[in-house]
Amino acid sequence: MADSSFDLIVVGGGPGGYVAAIRAAQLGMKTAVVEREHMGGICLNWGCIPTKALLRTSEVFGLIKHADSFGLSVKDVSFDPKKIVERSRKVANQLSNGVKGLMKKNKITVFDGTAKLAASEGGQRKLAVAMNDKTNVTLTAKNVILATGARARQLPGLEADGKLVWSYKEAMVPPEFPKSLLVIGSGAIGIEFASFYRTMGAEVTVAEVMDRILPVEDEEVSAFAKRAFEKQGMKILTSATVSNLKKGANNVTATITAGGKSQEITVDRVISAVGIVGNVENLGLEGTKVKVEKTHIAIDQWGFTGEPNVYAIGDVAGPPWLAHKAMHEGVLVVEKIAGVKGVHPMKTESIPGCTYCQPQVASIGLTEAAAKAKGLQVKVGKFPFIGNGKAIALGEPEGFVKTIFDAKTGELLGAHMIGAEVTELIQGYSIAKTLETTEAELMATVFPHPTLSEMMHESVLAAYGRTLHI
Repeated sequence: MADSSFDLIVVGGGPGGYVAAIRAAQLGMKTAVVEREHMGGICLNWGCIPTKALLRTSEVFGLIKHADSFGLSVKDVSFDPKKIVERSRKVANQLSNGVKGLMKKNKITVFDGTAKLAASEGGQRKLAVAMNDKTNVTLTAKNVILATGARARQLPGLEADGKLVWSYKEAMVPPEFPKSLLVIGSGAIGIEFASFYRTMGAEVTVAEVMDRILPVEDEEVSAFAKRAFEKQGMKILTSATVSNLKKGANNVTATITAGGKSQEITVDRVISAVGIVGNVENLGLEGTKVKVEKTHIAIDQWGFTGEPNVYAIGDVAGPPWLAHKAMHEGVLVVEKIAGVKGVHPMKTESIPGCTYCQPQVASIGLTEAAAKAKGLQVKVGKFPFIGNGKAIALGEPEGFVKTIFDAKTGELLGAHMIGAEVTELIQGYSIAKTLETTEAELMATVFPHPTLSEMMHESVLAAYGRTLHI
C-alpha cells in the first residue's frame, strides 16, 4: 500500500469524522479516514437523513388527509410501504455517495476497515487496521481523532431482536407497517418514530420513564407536545416502566407500570429508544491515558483525551448526541491541532436541538426552569402560532415560541419552540446567541412579513411587555 503515513487519521466516517477530515485537508494536512461500514455514518445512513425522508412522507400524507380544509378533494388515499422505504434509502444512498465524492475531491484516503490504536513511536501514533477485505495494514499518523459514534442502548429484557422488538434501524425499513406499536422512550428518536407511525395510521403508545415526554425540553413545550400527540390519538404514559415483553408469533405483550398501576398491552411491534452507548470497544484504549466514563470517552474543551496526540469527537465523546455538534467539534479540534488562531471552545448552550415530529420541536440554551435554578432573574416572552398570519394561512395555527432573557443584562438565555417549521426557525436564535445578542438588537431587527419568523420577534417583544399582535 503506497500511503501509510499521515498527518491525521480519523477513525470513523460519520458527520464529525468526515467533516474533520475535510477541514484537515483544507489546512494542508495529509489525511485519512478509516470507516468500517458506510461513509456518512449512522446519521446519514441510518439516522438523521433517512428518518427525515420518512417523516416528510408522513407529513405529506397527513396534509392529504386534511385536503378538504384547503379546498381540495382527494379520494382513495393510500400508501405503499415498500416505496416509502425505498425513497428513504435512496435519499440516504445519494448522500452517502456524495460524502465519498467529497473525500475524493479533497484527496483524503479512505480505508474500509476497523482501526485500533497501537504503539506510539517517535511522536508517531500507529494504528492497526483490519481491512474489510480481510487484509491487515499498519498506518502511522502525527494525530488521531476517534469519531466512532454510538449505538442504541439495550436494556435487559427489552433487547431489540430485529423482528418483534425494533431498534431505530429496523423501524426505518419495516417489511410491512404495524397496525399497533409501543415506543419505549420519548426522546427525539422515540417521538419521531411515534409521530411517523401514528400519522401513517398505526395505534401508538409511548412509555416514558420520566414524568414528562421530551424531558430535555422546556416544561411548557413538553406539556404542549403531549396534548398535541394525544389529540392525534397517541397514548402517552409517563413515569412508566416496561418490565416484561412476552413475544407471540407476530405480536408482543408488554407489562407497563405507570401511576402505581400495572397493565398489559398487546402490540404488533415494539420500538426501543432508550438512549445510546458509545462505540469505545476494540479501539486499543487499554494501556493508554484515554478514560472512558459511562461508555463515552472523556475529553477536555479541545477534544483532547489525555493520551498524546489522540482526540475524540461526536457521539463517542458524550452529549449532546447531535450530528451538528460532531461536525462543529471536528472542525474545532482540527483547527486546534493545526494551530489556527482565534479558535474558541464550543459552548454547549449554543447548540440547537431539533425534533422532527408533528408538531416540530426546537430549542437552544437554558429552559426557564434551568435558568431559575441557576439563580438568574429572567424575563420570559411567549407568542402563539394563532397570532401569526403565515401560520394561519398555512393551516398550522398550533404552537408557540418562547424566549428567555437575563433580566439584568438582556442576554438571550434560551429559546424554545413547538409548531410548524420551527426546526428551520431556531437557527435565528442560534446566530443571536453566537453573536451574544441582547433583546435590544433582536427588537431592532426587521423580520419579513408574512413569515413564521415574525413570531420570534413577537416573543422577544412579549418578554418586555411590547408584543404587538396578540
